[in-house]
Amino acid sequence: MIIGVSGRNGAGKGAVVEFLAERSFYVFSLSDVVRDELKRQGVDETRERMIEAGRGLRERRGPGALAEGLISQLLPDRNYVIDSIRHPAEVEALRRFSPEFRLVWVDASETRRFERIRQRGRPGDPTDIEALRALEARELSNADVAGQQLLAVEEMADFVVPNEAGFEELHRAVREVFRESLFFERPTWDQYFMSIAQVVASRSNCVKRKVAAVVTRDRRIVSTGYNGTPRGTRNCNEGGCPRCNDLAPGGTGLLDCLCSHGEENAITQASYHGASLRDATLYTTFSPCLQCTKMIINSGLSEVVYNSGYPLGDRSLELLQEAGVKLRKVGPTA
Repeated sequence: MIIGVSGRNGAGKGAVVEFLAERSFYVFSLSDVVRDELKRQGVDETRERMIEAGRGLRERRGPGALAEGLISQLLPDRNYVIDSIRHPAEVEALRRFSPEFRLVWVDASETRRFERIRQRGRPGDPTDIEALRALEARELSNADVAGQQLLAVEEMADFVVPNEAGFEELHRAVREVFRESLFFERPTWDQYFMSIAQVVASRSNCVKRKVAAVVTRDRRIVSTGYNGTPRGTRNCNEGGCPRCNDLAPGGTGLLDCLCSHGEENAITQASYHGASLRDATLYTTFSPCLQCTKMIINSGLSEVVYNSGYPLGDRSLELLQEAGVKLRKVGPTA
């Protein structure tokens, strides 16, 4: 899950971020991108400089620049809370990155917010209501597309969390957001196993094409395999396979190829470790060649799921169907 947090000054955004951080969410702030820019410029941080530096970054790199600069740091196995979202293009960038992104707007009355601002006493904070209104006039809307546009961000919020009372009420409101929508999606089993096969393929040392297979039974992995030269011989990318290193055209020089295919290695690995493949499913990044097809049939595999078609694979698919092996093609996982 990726939770964005936004709101006006003193609304309690930091309290929401802290609440989620205590529940194992990793915290990022778009303001940190601006702070890094001020450090690069060699100037001290003030509210005015933060506003102007953020505007400058949006002007030079696009209105979604702060979020786009952060996205590369987000990992798929973690939950995140992202603070200081102040422009609709930042919301759009995060939504493009992840369908699991949700924006929470923290809301409180002007009187309550000013009271909190006075209590925290940060340097540069407004000292009266009029000063607060003048500051927020620059943040709420802006004719300059690179300026802050909090009102537009508020309109894009998925959830509004009221924060007029104390922490207990605020925490209760945040919990209600999660009760209403636990908005993460797990991959299907096909996506799960095919994505694993694609990672396995990254281990391939073949010069021409990286291919891998994963054999599963009862939704458990039995074996994996990727294409490359046989155990104990020189790797393909070290000159081990003359066909690959000669960059032979597709379909030619097959008698010179020393590489075992991903499906072949997955099947032989299972045999090496004494695992039966009867009625198992093979996930492969490419549909199998004829040689691997015969091994699939004779090893007792009952289903083949593939991602892309092998260039010379039509006869293989026909033979699998003739042998009663179920055959399915699934789309790319990324």
